[in-house]
Amino acid sequence: MRFKGLDLNLLVALDALMTQRNVTMAARSINLSQPAMSAAVARLRDYFGDELFVMRGREFVPTARAMELSGPVREALLHIQLSIISRDAFDPAQSNRRFRICLSDFMMLVYFQNVVRRVAREAPSVSFELLPLDDDPNDILRRGEADFLIMPELFLSNTHPKVRLLDERLVCVGCPTNKQLSRRLSLDKYISMGHVTVRFGRGRKASIEEFFLLDLGLKRRAEVVVPSFSMIPPMLSGTQRIATIPLRLAKYFAEFVPLRIVEVPLPLSTFTETIQWPALHNGDPASVWMRGLLLQEARSSIK
Repeated sequence: MRFKGLDLNLLVALDALMTQRNVTMAARSINLSQPAMSAAVARLRDYFGDELFVMRGREFVPTARAMELSGPVREALLHIQLSIISRDAFDPAQSNRRFRICLSDFMMLVYFQNVVRRVAREAPSVSFELLPLDDDPNDILRRGEADFLIMPELFLSNTHPKVRLLDERLVCVGCPTNKQLSRRLSLDKYISMGHVTVRFGRGRKASIEEFFLLDLGLKRRAEVVVPSFSMIPPMLSGTQRIATIPLRLAKYFAEFVPLRIVEVPLPLSTFTETIQWPALHNGDPASVWMRGLLLQEARSSIK
């Protein structure tokens, strides 16, 4: 079908190429042969008057024009899918929907495993793909690469709808043999001690306590940097280091690993975990159902 001279099927091909960055994989993702996808690339180049993709060594790199087109094309396809194609009634018990959810291992451990168990009972064919925290969460929502973000509200934009999930506060943890970790830890002592910290994604995005420290004009001594919260306890064991983590996570770890938990001496130590979803999904029955379940589970199972 053509619209103002453009074969609309080419937009599907362009979206697949931007997602996969590989002709063979893009062709496979939309059930085209490789020659057919190569022909689509040629037609796209002709229509837009731009190379769109160039080879740099073995890398398939989009041009500036392709990057400009990527967002609007993805949004248009998502709008068609959600507003026209997927308007049937949603039955969780019969659905095989896969939800892609971006969250930290903190929320996986203390919260989301409860969601998975509940869904296994109520909607056994519904599945999940849990994604690591991204350097640009707003972009993955815009491109439809995630159905939900579960992150501190501080890190989320106002571009897409969001709702409070739960409130949390930070605590300081260390090995029980850590003689420097007193029950009444002063701010000066806290700053001077060696820390184990978390940084996420390719951009090494800091966890929330570092933003609180920056607001106060403070800088700690990070002696060990790890890519996930779950790696913190082994890095504390048998050392004089400390870490700053959410209280629920500290209690979770303390069931398996000896930990000393004390108050963190920061005036800013509370935050809100928030659910956010693409604006285009706002009326999607499956998204509405999952949103309700996520909020119900937060109220009933988070202690």
